[in-house]
Amino acid sequence: MRFDTKTKRTIYDRTRGYCHLCNKKLAFKNYGKSEGRAAWEIDHSNPKANGGTDRLNNLYAACISCNRSKKHSSTRTARAQNGRTRAPLSAEKRQKAVRGNTLVGALVGLLGGAVLGPAAAVAGAGIGAAVGKAIDPDG
Repeated sequence: MRFDTKTKRTIYDRTRGYCHLCNKKLAFKNYGKSEGRAAWEIDHSNPKANGGTDRLNNLYAACISCNRSKKHSSTRTARAQNGRTRAPLSAEKRQKAVRGNTLVGALVGLLGGAVLGPAAAVAGAGIGAAVGKAIDPDG
């Protein structure tokens, strides 16, 4: 199936332009160019051969090597081969996860610091927030 530019952009942006199988950065302009640097294709998470559809919720950006080596296997199996358990988060979901990690880190630091006094609570909150923000939500 051929996909229009808007659909390709939606699929590409779903994972912030990273392969959903190996997390390699992809180049939007190199869609379908097998010789292009960071080239990619649209992968059917549930392959059409196994009853998958062309609906957006089944379509992900994948580097050409991952997409072609996956063949008819499951996405779970293909991701596991790359040490991954899920697709990279979209920009919106990633930002939300970072904010949540930052808040949790600050609260943990604040609570830990409360035991040692007000100055330690402030320092703990700052350190906890910095650590929480640094955690990669894509794991």
